[in-house]
Amino acid sequence: MKLKRIAALLTAAVMSVGVMASCGGSKSDDKSKADTKSAAETSGAEGDSSESEEIPVSQTHTNDPMTVTSAKDLVAKMSNGWNLGNTMDATGEGLESEISWLPTKVYTNKFMIDMLPEAGFNVLRIPVSWGNHLIDDNYTIDPAWMDRVQEIVNYGIDDGMYVILNTHHEEWYMPKPSEKDGDIEELKAIWSQIADRFKGYDEHLIFEGLNEPRLRGEGAEWTGTSEAREIINEYEKAFVETVRASGGNNGDRCLMITGYAASSGYNNLSAIELPEDSDKLIISVHAYLPYSFALDTKGTDKYDPEDNAIPTFFDTLNELFISRDIPVIVGEFGSMNKDNIDDRVKCLDDYLGNAAKYDIPCVWWDNYARIGNGENFGLLNRQEYDWYFPKLMDVFKKYAESDPSAAAA
Repeated sequence: MKLKRIAALLTAAVMSVGVMASCGGSKSDDKSKADTKSAAETSGAEGDSSESEEIPVSQTHTNDPMTVTSAKDLVAKMSNGWNLGNTMDATGEGLESEISWLPTKVYTNKFMIDMLPEAGFNVLRIPVSWGNHLIDDNYTIDPAWMDRVQEIVNYGIDDGMYVILNTHHEEWYMPKPSEKDGDIEELKAIWSQIADRFKGYDEHLIFEGLNEPRLRGEGAEWTGTSEAREIINEYEKAFVETVRASGGNNGDRCLMITGYAASSGYNNLSAIELPEDSDKLIISVHAYLPYSFALDTKGTDKYDPEDNAIPTFFDTLNELFISRDIPVIVGEFGSMNKDNIDDRVKCLDDYLGNAAKYDIPCVWWDNYARIGNGENFGLLNRQEYDWYFPKLMDVFKKYAESDPSAAAA
């Protein structure tokens, strides 16, 4: 691992041409750390290979051969997943928004993503906010933003990972009758551009239409209403129809369908209506469990293995979907750092163990936050290129190695 790290950093230093300087790191003295920092960051902003310097990113992966597969078979090849959180989903403007929410201003580079397969991850979820990068009244996405998103997608695809690309903190949709038509218009406009740009990618790229769609700021924000659930089903239908009509490999691409707020609540999950009669759809759900331990900043730092929240959740997914041959991906989960590593290890082991019973991949929410009073889910030290919590990483590796189909993907 150490030799690979040194080699990768030397390669980045040789190949990079600098314009955006603020990320990176190594384990040596201050001068070499500063040099490597500039090189790695430039690599993240400008591209990591001579090929990417010669060929515009928009012209990469334009016609990859696609192995048409069912969503069930595709998901069976997945093991653990990792979210590039608080990064491309930050709601600032311009390319600098990528680092606007990060505690240290580290641009994403290929070496960061190269670390994931070594650590037992073969799924990369890239949350992206698009609404703050529209440049006209026709909902045109800023070409520079589209290129940067594609560059990061390529990091995962070129590593052989399954990459999930979504629309994330979109403040423009609100599942109400008065807003529905306008929301669907914008949703179609955005997804038609994303689908067109990525239509040449093979089955390793998965589109997720919505992230936690809900009545933001209202009393039923996280519980939902029957009316809002029905409208979200209409949003999902528009998403699927737009992608399918875009040509290329998108007619056979596997897509993720999200219920109200991506909620793990039974009422919200059971209200999901699949937008098409096909075997290319995956249910997306988020679940930070047990809530008081995993997500509540004022909750407990003790994990109770007798708490039934985790097994009940996965049994519900089995009842509603898995038993009907509809695959599921837990697109976000995790437990906050409360200086309680041993309890977090037990929780993670239980979580992944229950998920493994039903072949459900789980994607950890890594927001690059580790200390303080907020939601501290960080695993990857993006500045020093190592992992904050080796004991947690051992659990991920344990389940990656116990899944032969994923390891062979």
